[in-house]
Amino acid sequence: MPQPQLLPKLLIATTNVGKVAEIRTCLTDLPYEVIGLNDLDTIPPVVEETGDSFAANAMLKAGYYFEQTGLLTLSDDSGLMVDALDGRPGVYSARYAGEGATSEQLVAKLLEEMKGVDDAQRQAQFVCGMALRSAKIQETFAGLCAGRIAHAARGQQGFGFDPVFIDPASGRTFAELSRTEKNALSHRGKALAQVRHYLEAILSWAGT
Repeated sequence: MPQPQLLPKLLIATTNVGKVAEIRTCLTDLPYEVIGLNDLDTIPPVVEETGDSFAANAMLKAGYYFEQTGLLTLSDDSGLMVDALDGRPGVYSARYAGEGATSEQLVAKLLEEMKGVDDAQRQAQFVCGMALRSAKIQETFAGLCAGRIAHAARGQQGFGFDPVFIDPASGRTFAELSRTEKNALSHRGKALAQVRHYLEAILSWAGT
């Protein structure tokens, strides 16, 4: 009896289970087993993010985890850029409230810094840089989503700054949107659409 064919693995270079689930949803029907770092038998040491842009950090992480595992690796470096804070926290979004800060701590610090800023000055952008890396692949992708910062956290979905990032079309925060709704609008969803198109093209070429 023939054994079932194993799907090639696509490693998402993060231990953030919410981010892995979000990416898996976008790539769900492609012939890859999408896994995160937590699914590895041994998680490689964390690599220091020394890039000066989201794309640079994404490629740095993708290259590092590909070299460590030999797996096709997709890395994401995303962040929030707030106009009233001169573009902060930017590439330092994950470390904005200190190393290892929780989503709640990130949100609390942002709301404290934005205290007293009126609605007209609360514009912000989520920015995503993604990189795909293997022995033969070295590609980057980008996505951007504009919105504004709420005065208080709302919603139970998502992670990071989602509870205070308002989608201007619906008036809801990203944490009040379903995963499908968020993926259709978000910076990461837009970058992933490009990743998906690229992977589909590879699969189509391989099948010819």
